[in-house]
This record gives sequence, C-alpha cells and structure tokens, in this order.
Amino acid sequence: MTATFDPKANMVFCRKYKQELPKMPKPPFPNPKGEELQNTVSKKAWDEWLELQTMLINENHLSVIDPEAKKFLSEQREKFLDNEDYERPSGYTPESDSK
Repeated sequence: MTATFDPKANMVFCRKYKQELPKMPKPPFPNPKGEELQNTVSKKAWDEWLELQTMLINENHLSVIDPEAKKFLSEQREKFLDNEDYERPSGYTPESDSK
C-alpha cells in the first residue's frame, strides 16, 4: 500500500491566529505540555514567542534555571499565545501588531 501525502497533517488550528497554519515539526518540550503546544500553536506563533521570550530574558536579566523566572516565562507564554495582555520589552512591537 502506498502512503498518501496529507497536507492537512502538517497544519494546526493556531490558538493565537485563529486559523489553520503550518504546525511545529516537533513538540517544543518533551512532555504532554509540549505535545499540547504542538497541536494548538502554529510554527509562526511559536517562532514569535521565542523571539519575545529572548527579549524578556535579556531585558529582565532572567536566569532560565531560576524557578521564578521559569514561572514568569510560562505565564507570559500562555498570555501571548492566548492574545491576552503580556509583558512587552520596552520598544517591542510584535510582528502581528505592526501590520
């Protein structure tokens, strides 16, 4: 039996953009939360989050091994992906807001 290519298999209904977009090639974390994110967040939204996360880490001088910093970043990630009010680095304008 030959395998058929299903273009929908690489798509996900993105919770941030509320539309079908290409999904992340693999879960961002090796746990159920990572799988949930892969199934509900597009690669585009995740890439934007990673960019924002880097700015938050740098601007706030966060240590990613500090439990409080991890909690803060996790909260900001969820707010960002759910289109809620999240902390922005000074001068930051997300790509989606600048259009």
